[in-house]
Amino acid sequence: MDTLTRMRAFIDVVEAEGFSAAARRTGRSKALLSKYVRELEDDLGALLLNRTTRQFSLTEAGHTYYRTAADILKEIDNLADLVRENNADLKGRLRVSVPRTFIDAEVGQSMIDFAKSHPDVSLEIVAEDRFVDLIEENFDLAIRITKLEDSGLIARKLSDFRVYAVATADVVAKYGPLEHPQDLNRVPFIIDTNSRWHNNVRFTDKDGSMISVAVSGPIEVNSPQATLRAARAGIGVAIIPDFIANASIQSGELVTLFDDYIAKDRGIYAVYPHRRYLPAKVRSFVDFLSAWFRRQH
Repeated sequence: MDTLTRMRAFIDVVEAEGFSAAARRTGRSKALLSKYVRELEDDLGALLLNRTTRQFSLTEAGHTYYRTAADILKEIDNLADLVRENNADLKGRLRVSVPRTFIDAEVGQSMIDFAKSHPDVSLEIVAEDRFVDLIEENFDLAIRITKLEDSGLIARKLSDFRVYAVATADVVAKYGPLEHPQDLNRVPFIIDTNSRWHNNVRFTDKDGSMISVAVSGPIEVNSPQATLRAARAGIGVAIIPDFIANASIQSGELVTLFDDYIAKDRGIYAVYPHRRYLPAKVRSFVDFLSAWFRRQH
């Protein structure tokens, strides 16, 4: 128990970036935290922290110890969480990385509904359009909208997902016929800069080969919602996620193009680090989202 107490004190100091901040955060005295860290260093026979009056930094040994110790303590906490598992008693902070595309769309309601159903869970949603490092940046899990690549992460598919090439009927009439993706060379295109390819749009030919089409147009924006508004205004053709474009397609406001050339192997995934003991709050969150998406279909 002494080793775990000292280990926790060291991690608290590192994550708070100093003894004083750690004392305020944990409610323990600065002197006690300093004592625990010093005892830990004595046990290990290694200096973990460089201490001066103005600076705080980890030694090389400290970096190594912190990475492993943080994982060990997380496993211990997860195991305790697993033993106590009961949805009614779910508590604690859950830190989730989410694309803005997801949280700003109607499907983002899934997270609001979870928070409403589990008021004792403090849900921290970090919305940004990049692939975060879950372990290094201390996330419990992430939502990713993609064709999942091989990685060291565990993934659970929440829902199928695809994109559509869309335009108004007036745009199709003006620039048509639009029968093959290469026809986009002569059509104004609304570029969503969240896309990995930006000014080159990728399609899949009927034989499985890739088609890359250079596009250009009057608008570039890093928002699928703004891209949708521009497409509905008749500015040009756009590539938009199904959960954003569906209503406009079903109403006839937009028509789809090149359906036979758009890959359908994408999905919305919950991904999390491979851990022996998955925290109950993470498992419950993923189960909730999976059930939420099933109800939408």
